[in-house]
Amino acid sequence: MEQEFELIAKTFMGLEPVLAQELTQMGANNVQIGRRMVSFTGNKETMYRANFQLHTAIRILKPIAHFKARSAEDMYDEVKKIDWSQYIMKGKTFSVDSVVYSEEFRNSRFVTYKVKDAIVDQFRETTGTRPNISVSNPDIRLNIHIAEDKATLSLDSSGESLHRRGYRQESVEAPLNEVLAAGMILMSGWKGDTDFIDPMCGSGTILIEAALIARNISPGVFRKAFAFEKWPDFDQGLFDEIYNDDSQEKAFEHHIYGYDVDMKAVNTARLNVKAAGLTQLITVEQKDFKDFTKPTEKSLIIMNPPYGERISTPNLLATYKMIGERLKHEFGGNEAWILSYREECFDQIGLKPSLKIPVYNGSLECEFRKYSLFEGKMKAFRAEGGIVKTAEDKREMAQKHRFKKNREFKKRLEEESNNEAGDIRSFTFHKHELESFEDRKRNPRRRDDRNERSEQRGKRDNRFGSRDKRKGGKCFDKGMKRSNFNQERSHFDEED
Repeated sequence: MEQEFELIAKTFMGLEPVLAQELTQMGANNVQIGRRMVSFTGNKETMYRANFQLHTAIRILKPIAHFKARSAEDMYDEVKKIDWSQYIMKGKTFSVDSVVYSEEFRNSRFVTYKVKDAIVDQFRETTGTRPNISVSNPDIRLNIHIAEDKATLSLDSSGESLHRRGYRQESVEAPLNEVLAAGMILMSGWKGDTDFIDPMCGSGTILIEAALIARNISPGVFRKAFAFEKWPDFDQGLFDEIYNDDSQEKAFEHHIYGYDVDMKAVNTARLNVKAAGLTQLITVEQKDFKDFTKPTEKSLIIMNPPYGERISTPNLLATYKMIGERLKHEFGGNEAWILSYREECFDQIGLKPSLKIPVYNGSLECEFRKYSLFEGKMKAFRAEGGIVKTAEDKREMAQKHRFKKNREFKKRLEEESNNEAGDIRSFTFHKHELESFEDRKRNPRRRDDRNERSEQRGKRDNRFGSRDKRKGGKCFDKGMKRSNFNQERSHFDEED
């Protein structure tokens, strides 16, 4: 049996418990939660699956050395002790990323240069030649993390951040990160057992992540490549087996609905949904939330309204007041989750949350709040046995602390109230200027040679159709047939 080794999965602050649960369900061992990271152990298959299957991981690192570094000379010497011929083959390129929290090492670039120097000098002394550095597309990616005098040097098995799934063809202003979107859905406890609604869907990220979770589809199917595919010990057969294994996928008997007031955002969301091959599961339409009526089927609602930062309205507080009114009058009997930034905005909703979970959206210290909606008065609802806050919600709330709010916000709101146009643009929930990602259109989701190998082996069952050769990846089409911040940041911080 293959020997297990240490691995680290990086994520956003607030998503660590969700990621740990994903790892446990995947079969990882010795799962331990840290700050913005979860450590675990496993073998090569575990590492491949972690990259391919996890919804809430940003990066998977494989530590190869832990050491004390009290000076630049210490770090140079320790790095040079490693036999780099095991990891960097002749003619291959490498790069180094550094994350540093140390009084001794104040500049991450300096750390990067010292690590590179140690590796290059070792090759010069032993072989007479030196490996080349490649920043954009290296064969081997290294990550060094220094916290005071404790250093961890790791192989980066992911390469491009795992939140870059590969299905997003175009975007809108201030798009929600895919990993955060997936984390929000998993935190809500939704597993595809009801309809799902995002009434302010923007580019459709939450909708697509919800469909992947409902069907239990691995987000790695859209990726062009992973860094571990260039490692000397890469097992092509093992990864092809993982890549082509759809035995854990499941049926989804409900539907996912996305709405946005801006037709540009609607068209962008539709394009991304189509690129992901999920048009049979997701419907996107233009609709203003103030015109919403109660859904015919039981539904979960998750929304990410404007915060007054990158996207705003001329009267932000009135927008949140309208959200509360719509939820109270039109969504009774359902559950809603709202991600936002400001206490003042949450106050305008006028509903008592069952749960508040602190999370980061980029650099913003946000809260993800749950609202259990019911018909009529609270007293009557409780008299009939209704529960607004479950015992689990109470336990969760007891463990959470509220992030500090920006004290300048009230002042800025007062200034905005005197400006009819608001701080960014006139009133819409999402008035977006589309940003084209031409490189995503040019790059295939999967290499053609792997498609040819898989087709030749005939590993794909006919019931899943044929691979989309133009995209080079698995496509989920008709009937879902498949062819192909501060010092308190985590020990393994994510800079992507």
